[in-house]
Formats: sequence, C-alpha cells, structure tokens
Amino acid sequence: MKKIIAVLLALCSVIPMALTGCGKSDKEKILIYTSAEDYRVTYMQQRLSEQFPDYDIKIEYMSTGDHAAKLLSEGKDTTCDITYDLEYGYMQEMEDKGYLADLSGFCDFSRFDPEVVESNYYIPELRNGGAVIVNPDVISERGLTMPTSYQDLLDPQYKGLISMPNPKSSGTGYMFLRNLTNAWGEEAAFTYFDELTPNILQYTSSGSGPVNALLQKEAAIGFGMTAQAVTKINQDGANLKILFFEEGSPYSMYGMGILNGKETRQSVKDVFEFLYTTYGEENCEKFYPEKIYNDKTFDVENYPSNIKYGDMKDNTSAEKERLLAKWTH
Repeated sequence: MKKIIAVLLALCSVIPMALTGCGKSDKEKILIYTSAEDYRVTYMQQRLSEQFPDYDIKIEYMSTGDHAAKLLSEGKDTTCDITYDLEYGYMQEMEDKGYLADLSGFCDFSRFDPEVVESNYYIPELRNGGAVIVNPDVISERGLTMPTSYQDLLDPQYKGLISMPNPKSSGTGYMFLRNLTNAWGEEAAFTYFDELTPNILQYTSSGSGPVNALLQKEAAIGFGMTAQAVTKINQDGANLKILFFEEGSPYSMYGMGILNGKETRQSVKDVFEFLYTTYGEENCEKFYPEKIYNDKTFDVENYPSNIKYGDMKDNTSAEKERLLAKWTH
C-alpha cells in the first residue's frame, strides 16, 4: 500500500511539471528587429500581444545602422524572423544578398501607392519626413534668433546647441545629408557640415536623439523627424516648432520584410500580415500620416500639411555607402 501511495505521489508531482513544460514548448516564438521609436515599440508590443496571445513575440530595438549591420552580419543564420522599420537602402542591400523572403506569393502590394513600392521582397511601412525642429523656450531663454535657413545655423550664436543624428548610424541623419547633397552638390554639402560641426552639441546614434535633446533643453535646434516632434506635441504638450527650409523636407522610405526561410512558418506569416495591414494603417493614422497607401489618407493633429518634399534622387545603397565613406564627423 505504501508503495502504491508513493508511486501516486510521484506521478502527481511529475504530471504538472510535464504539462507546464509542454505549455512552454508549444508557444510559438517570433523575434522582430526594429528601429522604431520607443513609443511605437510600446504600442506595437501592446497590439501584437492583444492580437496573438498564443505567440511569444519579442521586439528587439536597435538604431538603424546597428539594425542593418546585425542582419548583414548574421546573414542566413539570423534568429530574427521579421525586420521592421528599416530604411529602403538597407532593405535593398538585404535583398541583394538573398537574406529576404519573396513576399509576392502572399502579400497584397496593390494597396500601396506604386510610387513607394520598390520590390517584392519588402513592404512599405512609412514615409519618414524630416524637419529642422526648434525649442522656442531655449531660443527665448538664451536670447537667440529663430533660424530661417540652413545657412543661418552656421551662426556662432548656436555653438553647441544643435543636435543632428549621425548619418553613419541613423537613416534620419542620412536623409539630411542626401537631401543637401542633391540640392547643393556634394562638395558644397560636405563643406556645410564641416562648418556646422562646431555648433553641433552631438551627432546622435539614433534619429530620435535630437528631439529628445530638445525636450531636455540640452539643444535649441534639432535635425529630426517630423512625426516624432508632432507626437511629442500631441501626447506630452511639448513646445516645439517645426521648420521647413527652401530645400524642402528630406524623407526616407522605411519598410518591413521576412527573413529568408522564415516565411515557411505560419506564425511568422500571421504576424507579418497583421503588421502590414491592420497595424500598418494604425501606425500611419496615429504617428506617420504621410502618404503611402493608394486610397487612404490620414490626418494627425498638428501635423504640417502641404509639405514640400526635398530632392531625394539617387537614394540607393551603393550611393549611400559611397557618401558615408566620406563622412568623418
């Protein structure tokens, strides 16, 4: 009898452990690399958790440059399933190396404006427009004048008070370099940034750095993302002014893709479809309303209208690599 009781007790202790172990192993794991801002990562994690409670979805943030470098380094051995919010130049490079899955068999590209569709290997996510963003409080407190052109920013009154993302690590930083190179010519653009450097507080590693510096009153002026500034104005009541100069708003296209071989997993396809359809529209409606869809437009409070875009031609991965090789700051 004692032996029977001992066996029953042993079984009672083993069965729950076995069931628990089975529960953990049955939950699909999905890894997403992203360069989206922190508030968008928070919202994405919330929506994915609501939509897919039976999946274990991890979102790993890194700056655009680090994001691309990690995927290119890992190649076909990556544990990443989905890349989200990566600039088109890097996406093209990933495609060229065979690291992205062909999406044409199960993704609907017709929902997007043909102008923003470049490949069957990545889906448009957003148009990221840039602006020169100012904290009027810092301008006033320091007795500075409000700039009206890029040339104004060379004035010594702004010494150490301008923040810009480093083009080598940030797609946002690169789009300013690309825009001014196209507008003025390469030599003039690089000379300009050489002359601007004494006024730079910091070349930040990510595109969100300048707006954060403005909010902390470390900087008076930032080369930043229009959408991030608007979000801070709307959500936090931040006092920021968005300026567009004669050269127009620089912009970059950002996309999403599935890593080659990962498209065979239904869970990855499920999450990806949700990201480029339902969540994609929510992302534009809440944060990035600049046009990417065929038949949908979005209005966000305090978002500038009738934006004049800058010249962004030759925005290829090869040209980007060439220009960044010359960048020394």
